[in-house]
Amino acid sequence: MNRRAILAIILVSYVMIVLDTSVLLTGLPKIHQELGFSDSGLAWAHSAYTLTFGGFLLLAARGGDIVGRRRMLVAGLALFTLASLAIGAAPSPAWLVGARAVQGLGAAILAPSTLALLQTTFVEGAQRTRAVSLYSATAGIAASAGLVLGGLLAEWMSWRVGFFINLPIGVAMIWAALRYIPDSPPSGGRFDLAGALTSTAGMSALVYAFIRSAGAGWSDPLTLGMLAAGLLLLAAFVAGQRRAAQPIMPLRLFADRQRASAYAARVLFLGAMIGFFFFTTQYLQTVLNYSPSLTGMAFLPMTLVNFAVALQMPRLTRRYGNPLLLACGLAVGLAGMAWLSRVTPDGGYWLTVALPMVLIGAGQGMTLSPLTAAGIAGVAAQDAGAASGVVNVAHQLGNSLGLAVLVALAGAAPLAQRLTTALTASSVMLALALLLMALAVQRRSGVAASGLADE
Repeated sequence: MNRRAILAIILVSYVMIVLDTSVLLTGLPKIHQELGFSDSGLAWAHSAYTLTFGGFLLLAARGGDIVGRRRMLVAGLALFTLASLAIGAAPSPAWLVGARAVQGLGAAILAPSTLALLQTTFVEGAQRTRAVSLYSATAGIAASAGLVLGGLLAEWMSWRVGFFINLPIGVAMIWAALRYIPDSPPSGGRFDLAGALTSTAGMSALVYAFIRSAGAGWSDPLTLGMLAAGLLLLAAFVAGQRRAAQPIMPLRLFADRQRASAYAARVLFLGAMIGFFFFTTQYLQTVLNYSPSLTGMAFLPMTLVNFAVALQMPRLTRRYGNPLLLACGLAVGLAGMAWLSRVTPDGGYWLTVALPMVLIGAGQGMTLSPLTAAGIAGVAAQDAGAASGVVNVAHQLGNSLGLAVLVALAGAAPLAQRLTTALTASSVMLALALLLMALAVQRRSGVAASGLADE
């Protein structure tokens, strides 16, 4: 088994998923103008992707366990690549949103296969710690680098090019996967389609309610109806998972409090980060009148620091352990987010934007790897796909629901004021994530100490 080749395939495939989200963000103002999106409708260019991504992740993750992870990886790559071509050719908002939804489905098939392959290829210990660190660093670095690339392409060529480049990469990865990745034998079983449909419909209803509330308010009957429907569908999903013979989200994954806290903290962390990317990108272009390419370059303080910190994570993890690094990462990110939330149109770039970005980049570089490791720690081999699915669901749930909540809170105020409101709320999310993980680690330490005393 060529572990280096497999790791390269995993990382490049994951880069495709993350990069497209960032490329879209810096291209949003151009997409807004060219295709004629409304202000509230623009959020759906992002949310359509994250909804199908998050909604079908659990089904696709379990599918990897049932039919084989290489098959799912290749299928996800193919669908993601074809949808990227459709997005690049989009002539209207409806076309783009629909193609983004299909792309999200491809990502849902692809993403859990990458993390599950990482778990089954690298044994727990130093090997897996390094692989998980690289995997998590890839997410943070690709997200930041995508902003720079998206800005450059949007100004010098077209925002569409950022999606067309997936064709050669996708074809190359399909070939490499078929050559280097041994297929896991199918384990048999049935797909929990009802679970996938109720979870997707429930999340869609919730996100729609929050996005609609930004324009229609919370007294609107449709907003309230969709909110109620979303909550009921998600409750039905959880109840169904208790009874399902082969659940797509085994509830035993949440029995470990630290793992469950890591899932919740991931939702909060990604909700805060997507708010930072979504609103800051528009602020730089609309309020400070930066060009798309200059907007992308404006994120370099974050990108470079994120890259530098992420590369040091394997060494730092061995020396200090995941819990301490996670706490430091969330605290540093919180400081940067709170600082950036005080930005004003006449405050200047370096002091009010660039320096807070340095802290946010360092925080992201320190946070994602420990969060990922905590989400898959101690999981049995037969649940590797399901656990990777839950990690990715938490990631996409934070992206879609987090953005919907922030758009609703920001309302229709001037963009500078909306940025302040959204990033203040993002700071609260990071504070809650830090509190969650601190309580989980404290409780585990207390249980361990109690066990030693009993002996």
